[in-house]
Amino acid sequence: MSNKIIELDNRGLEPPQPMMRTLQALEDSEVGDQVKIHNDRLPMFLIEELQRLGYPYQVEHQADGSARVTIDKTNSSAPNNGE
Repeated sequence: MSNKIIELDNRGLEPPQPMMRTLQALEDSEVGDQVKIHNDRLPMFLIEELQRLGYPYQVEHQADGSARVTIDKTNSSAPNNGE
């Protein structure tokens, strides 16, 4: 099994689309995969949800004010994961 990297460019989307797209990608991914997103700004509500779900993440602030977030799917305890 090889781990996947799912990349989402959420820039230009109106809330709640970036968060919904990101959570859907996490739900559809397998343990060991990474979801990398690029948002117009730091996604505070998403960060809170990632903490609640227990997914580790790294934030890279960009010079233009946008943010890149790398999320590791390390568990299968998120709701609605089909298991």
